[in-house]
Amino acid sequence: MLGLKAQSVFWEQQQSYPKVAKAIKARTDTLRNQFKKAGLAFPPKQLYIRSFKFDSQLEVWVKSGNSKHFQLFKTYPVCALSGTMGPKRMDGDYQVPEGCYFIKSFNPLSNYHLSLELNYPNASDQLLSDSIKPGSDIYIHGGCLTQGCIPIKDIPMEELYVLSAYAQMQGQDFIPVHIFPINYDQEKSREFLKKSSRDDPEYRAFTDKMKEIFNHFKGHHQLPTIGINQKGEYRVF
Repeated sequence: MLGLKAQSVFWEQQQSYPKVAKAIKARTDTLRNQFKKAGLAFPPKQLYIRSFKFDSQLEVWVKSGNSKHFQLFKTYPVCALSGTMGPKRMDGDYQVPEGCYFIKSFNPLSNYHLSLELNYPNASDQLLSDSIKPGSDIYIHGGCLTQGCIPIKDIPMEELYVLSAYAQMQGQDFIPVHIFPINYDQEKSREFLKKSSRDDPEYRAFTDKMKEIFNHFKGHHQLPTIGINQKGEYRVF
């Protein structure tokens, strides 16, 4: 967890950027009202972001007040997609990653309005992706163009950026971002995944593990402890 001094420095630094200061001013009251309407305390203490590639959705879950469980706050449409189903494995493949990540950095000077950088390649990707050029610079960002990132347009990005900044200011130094191939609750999505992974046992094993992570959160509204074995496979504890 970030110390109080680090939280204060982070918040001051963010507000020193005109686009961020403008977004905080424009979105905070609206977000506070939306939280109140949803029965949530503002600002959030913790965020959990999950995105569904095939379904083109990004969900924001929050812990607020004294709550011990995450509650769904909002779902944003992902407005563009590049590549196909499957994890990102090399630079220039235009793939949106699939897997378990966290927000690595805030980018207030993004060419795509505002953006949040993910820690791709993570430890799993480093073992399973191209060893020389696995790719990098994967963001959730504004606008509606992508070459492997997750675009949600400018106003939703302002909301997500501001919420993430508030969570970081509250002491959450690692905001988890899980990118699933599909929303496993949707029958249409499950059928699509079944067809697209039919001839790929390696990908099928990967998606089964992502489903296990999805189901754990669905059952507990808490994140499981996730490890990575020597083969680069996710393990749920």
